[in-house]
Amino acid sequence: MKKIILVISIMAIALTACGQNNNKKTNKDMKTLVAYFSATGTTEAVAKDLASVTGGTLYEIKPEVKYTKEDLDWTVKTSRSTVEMQDRNSRPAIIKDLKNADSYDTVYIGFPVWWYTAPTIINTFIEAYGFKGKTVIFFATSGGSSIDKANDEFKAKYPDIKWKAGKTLNQASKADIKSWVDSLK
Repeated sequence: MKKIILVISIMAIALTACGQNNNKKTNKDMKTLVAYFSATGTTEAVAKDLASVTGGTLYEIKPEVKYTKEDLDWTVKTSRSTVEMQDRNSRPAIIKDLKNADSYDTVYIGFPVWWYTAPTIINTFIEAYGFKGKTVIFFATSGGSSIDKANDEFKAKYPDIKWKAGKTLNQASKADIKSWVDSLK
């Protein structure tokens, strides 16, 4: 009789443990999104490597109206990019076609650094999809500026997001990207 009670007790403990483990997501179950805005293709190349390294879904943040070479000329005070960056409340319209945004646990967002921070189209993307409670990590390309200002600004502006410090990935190899991704765990 004692053996039967012992066996039943062990089985009950094992079933309880199995039930508890079923409620937790494993790394294998976690879904990753690699979203990027790239005006010239530089950030896109990094995004593709990052998606390959993470196994994440690659998604392009597309403006409703594409940026022309003239739009991107930061030396012209009336160029589209300059006007948008001078008005931090600017929200350039995007094509909103990301499916199942809530299904992602980790979201990498890439962009070229404009005026020492993220282009305002990144605000449009975040505000369109929310990402409340999600882990969001920036990556950027830049001619010489760091990503630090964007990290600080967005963390303050969107406190419901779990931010991890992003990184500028100029000319990063897949091995460099993998090393960075591994350091975030």
